[in-house]
Amino acid sequence: MKAVSVKGKGLISVNEVAAPKLMGDGDVLIKMHACGVCGSDLEKVYGQYGMSSAKLGHEPSGEIISVGKSVKDLDPADRVFIHHHVACYSCHFCRHGDYTMCDMYQKSNITPCGLSEQILVPEWNVSRGGLIKLPGNITFDEASLIEPLACCIRSLNKCNFQKGDDIAVIGAGPAGMMHVMLAKAFGAGKIIVLDVNDFRMNFAKKKYGVTETFNPIEKDIPHKIKSLTGTRGVDVSIVATGNERALIQSVEITRKAGKIMLFGVPSKGTEVPIDLNKIYSSEQSLIPCYASSEIETNQALKLITERQIDVKSLITHRFGINSADEAIRCAHEAKDAMKVIVTSE
Repeated sequence: MKAVSVKGKGLISVNEVAAPKLMGDGDVLIKMHACGVCGSDLEKVYGQYGMSSAKLGHEPSGEIISVGKSVKDLDPADRVFIHHHVACYSCHFCRHGDYTMCDMYQKSNITPCGLSEQILVPEWNVSRGGLIKLPGNITFDEASLIEPLACCIRSLNKCNFQKGDDIAVIGAGPAGMMHVMLAKAFGAGKIIVLDVNDFRMNFAKKKYGVTETFNPIEKDIPHKIKSLTGTRGVDVSIVATGNERALIQSVEITRKAGKIMLFGVPSKGTEVPIDLNKIYSSEQSLIPCYASSEIETNQALKLITERQIDVKSLITHRFGINSADEAIRCAHEAKDAMKVIVTSE
């Protein structure tokens, strides 16, 4: 079967590898049907990814091929969402609700990766909710966007986002647009999007009707944004890019006691010169958000199933797994791309 891996800086390869087999009675083997290309995948290929996993593809959906003897409530031909990392739900971190910091969260994973024709899901993941059956009205493409939407739900939850809050999203990629869609669904006030990519800014304005879009390199951005929010600045800034300049700019456009969400994946070793006294004296909160748990994945599935969030509107490109290198490049260059999906063909 085919599986995708990082070959070198800016390079990937589609390899012929042995198909995985059930290793334990609690394992499940799945045929991948769709897998989204994520910003963290791009960071692994083009940047300096700081987390332990270097596998490509963590937004897969598919159809069960076979199940282990002890697996209950899952059968061959069931359509499922697959979560690559699953917490233990019993350690010190988990008892505090910090599921993505659980030691087992990074250690648990799928084999060989999401960007492969077949995926082995270990008993650890299966027994802790890492597989979710899909309702009939959800396509495999839509299901592949459950994981990134879940991450965005957790992001806004950590910001204590409230109805009527003004929000700025810096970085108009797929995750940025998911924040926009969630903010609209949750009753946001003004929604302002910043990006250097004209295609994506137009996408945000025409498709989702955001309040205003700005190129962050324009002059007087803080003044322009504050003039839209009664001079105070936005309540919440979502930094949906790993660019350090975006984080610096977020401090200038966020109101006193506002929340700044560090969501985009920064390269390992990134250092940012920020006036800490300004953050201290204005009581701004800088909050990072890495990944999601089964709590948010189930919330994401519910929003998609009930058609409160139209994730399929984000999909602009689909590639077969043989063209995974083209898919990765398309997502990275983003000339006319929003969400890129890879299929098993």
